[in-house]
Amino acid sequence: MTAFTSTPYSRDLGDELRQVRETGAGMSGAALAVRLGWDPSKVSNLEHGKVRATDIDLVQLFTMCGRDIQFIDEFRRRYRYAFDEYLVHGVDDARTVAVAESTATAITSYSATKVPGLVQTQEYADALHRLGGFGVNGRVPPVVQHRMDRQTVLRRPDRPRCLFYVHEFALQQRVGGRRVMEDQCARLLSEKHLIRVVPTRVVVPSNGCLLWEYEKAAPVAFSETELAQVFVQDPSAIARVRLLFDRLAEVALDAEKSRDKLVEYAGRRHGDQGPHAA
Repeated sequence: MTAFTSTPYSRDLGDELRQVRETGAGMSGAALAVRLGWDPSKVSNLEHGKVRATDIDLVQLFTMCGRDIQFIDEFRRRYRYAFDEYLVHGVDDARTVAVAESTATAITSYSATKVPGLVQTQEYADALHRLGGFGVNGRVPPVVQHRMDRQTVLRRPDRPRCLFYVHEFALQQRVGGRRVMEDQCARLLSEKHLIRVVPTRVVVPSNGCLLWEYEKAAPVAFSETELAQVFVQDPSAIARVRLLFDRLAEVALDAEKSRDKLVEYAGRRHGDQGPHAA
C-alpha cells in the first residue's frame, strides 16, 4: 500500500469501496481490517482515496465482501487510472464530477459559450442538451437531472466559495428561445453575488474551465466538451488555470456592472433584436 496525492477519481473509487464494504461485509472499516489482518487505518485510507491498493489488497477486500472475479477485474481495470494527473471520462459519467464538486471548499469557473452548469435552469440545460441531438421526448434526460442534482451544493449551509465568470457571448446565445434565456438570466440575477460578466469586447483564449480547491487535497482543474470530461492535477496546468482567472479578474465587469448587464439580458426579447454591444 503506497501513499499518493489523492485525486477526484481515487476518492470516487474509494467511496465505491466503502459502499461495497457496507453492503457486502456489513461491518465497520476497523472490523474489516481486523478480519483481513490489516493495520486499522488501512481501510479508511483506501476508502478516502489517500493510498493505492495493490491487486492483492483488492482481491482480499472484495472476496471478503462477497464479490466475484468479474466484479474484481472490472474494478481493477478502472482503478489503474485512479491516481493519474490527467484523467479523461465520458460525458455521461456524473459520479466523479459530483464527488469532486461536493467536497470542494472553493469553485471558480469560466464559460465562453454557455452558462455554467451549477447555475443553469432546468429548461436551459434541457434545451442545451437537445441542441446537441441528445434529447429524449417527454422526459428530462438523465444528464440534465444529474446537473440539477449537483446544484444542491449551492444550497448547503457550508457551501463552497464560488465565483462564475460568464462571457457575454453566452448570454447572447439563443438556447431554447426567448423565455428560456430570460428565465436563465433571471436565475443568474438571483445568484448575482457569484457572477462576473466578461464583456464582448474582451478576447479570452479559452473555451472555459473550472477549478476546484480543497482544504486537505490538491486543486483540480476540469473542462468538458460534448465528447469528454477532463480532470487535471498537473501543477503546471493548475498554474496556467490560475493565471487565466487572474486575467479574468482584471477584465470582467465588477459585481454592480455585471448585475446591470444581467438585468439588460433578463428583459431582452432574444431573437427580436440584434445583440447589444457591451
